[in-house]
Amino acid sequence: MIPPELVTLRDFLRWAVSRFNEAGLHFGHGRRDAYDEATYLLLHSLHLPLDRIEPFLDAALTESERETVSALLERRIRERIPAAYLTHEAWLGDFPFYVDERVIVPRSHIADLLLDESLAPWIVKAEAIHDALDLCTGSGCLAILLAHAFPNARIDAADISADALEVAARNVADYELGDRIGLIRSDLFAGLVGRSYDLIISNPPYVTGQSMRALPAEYRHEPALALASGEDGMDAVRGILAGARAHLKPAGMLAVEVGGNRAIVEHAFPRLDFTWLESEAGEGMVFLLQREQLPE
Repeated sequence: MIPPELVTLRDFLRWAVSRFNEAGLHFGHGRRDAYDEATYLLLHSLHLPLDRIEPFLDAALTESERETVSALLERRIRERIPAAYLTHEAWLGDFPFYVDERVIVPRSHIADLLLDESLAPWIVKAEAIHDALDLCTGSGCLAILLAHAFPNARIDAADISADALEVAARNVADYELGDRIGLIRSDLFAGLVGRSYDLIISNPPYVTGQSMRALPAEYRHEPALALASGEDGMDAVRGILAGARAHLKPAGMLAVEVGGNRAIVEHAFPRLDFTWLESEAGEGMVFLLQREQLPE
């Protein structure tokens, strides 16, 4: 129960940060810490701008607002549900997306690279990308970012999960991109026979078996299908590297996110000359390969 002594937004923010820290909540879904998460949940539930809280800190909450805020904060603490699932909203840069527990909460180093300079300098002219693929699309967020980064591109967004594609369809419709983004149910490249692309990106499952067994409670609300990829986390990456060349046009390129698995990737594929891209989180989270570098 929320104490009756809490009156202002400042009171609720202080209380929420204290309780989040006391409960040992995990904040790996787009928010850095208890303060960021509490601020986001409070502003969202009160329909206030998400980029500023200071003007409202000393405002008293109405009784109905107290009930709404209390229910949201208590669920976050009690059920360990990521904030994005509680609000059905996740952000990549300035782009909001609908999410629920049919998809993982969007978070991607590839997104940083697309939002920053559209994969420059590896792609010199964004207008030259005519066909692109987002493999393991989930919520469709990266496909939508591809559409904005490459204005001439027709994009396929593929996923093995029919549930995920339903969420992706909602996001594609929200951005009015149905004429440019096609949704395809496919187990990696199995459903993409005969299709080829200038650019393939993928944020596939890459969590190792050991890491899956140690996941914090928040991650267990996400579909395991979108996280787990064999004991060494490389099952999906192996499939992508085995099939990508056949689906890339001459001079096409492949960008794949692997999180902290760089050493595992390089050990598994010692003959491939990976280019490791640098995002806001640092270098070594995303690799790039040209078609000619991929195995035949």
